[in-house]
Amino acid sequence: MGSNPTLSASPTDTSQSGLRSGRIILNTASDARFWDRTSRKYARSAIGDQAGYERSLDRTRALLRPSDRVLELGCGTGTTALLLAGQVQHYLATDLSAGMIAIANEKLAADPVSALVFRTATADDLASDATPFNAVLGFNYLHLVRDVAGTLRHIHTMLAAGGLFVSKTPCVGEMNPFIRAALPLMRATGLAPYVSVFRATDLSQQIRDAGFDILAVENHATKGSDNRPYIVARKR
Repeated sequence: MGSNPTLSASPTDTSQSGLRSGRIILNTASDARFWDRTSRKYARSAIGDQAGYERSLDRTRALLRPSDRVLELGCGTGTTALLLAGQVQHYLATDLSAGMIAIANEKLAADPVSALVFRTATADDLASDATPFNAVLGFNYLHLVRDVAGTLRHIHTMLAAGGLFVSKTPCVGEMNPFIRAALPLMRATGLAPYVSVFRATDLSQQIRDAGFDILAVENHATKGSDNRPYIVARKR
């Protein structure tokens, strides 16, 4: 996606870029292994705030049109995709974990939705796809991405002119400081995945910097404190 290194970078720059790309690939593989290992447990877990989840679903349905091509990133075991895909022309739901996608396909086989396709992929994998999407969805997703700014740029590239990026993201920077302090140890012992720590204002600014206008920032929680803003953004 970047410029040609033979035109714009010195040999040192190219080497550093290659090392960084290699680290990202290795880290992504590590993330995928974590979610593969925990996919069955994840599939059995209950939604903490069902009413808040339903509110987010209803809000998203109101944004989608029957003619839309939709991409969902970080779809997990496909619960949301199965509930939304029936009202659009095409819905591609993706996750980096093959284990998650295997469970999603089991659900799809039991309850078919003709517009829905599950695929093991990341935003980076999909960025070169030729056909743009009218909407990209990312629910409980961006905080698990190692390169948030790069992922947002990929999302911008994949959207048609005026397309929507709809997200709901835990902003760990605003959560209990004890949780933030415990994360490195939990990651080191395999009890937690990689988590990016940022505040809601930081996330909104990163979305704007990637070329979006933010249309709405909402809180759909119905119980307790929920630092997961639901953000609707339009590609500039």
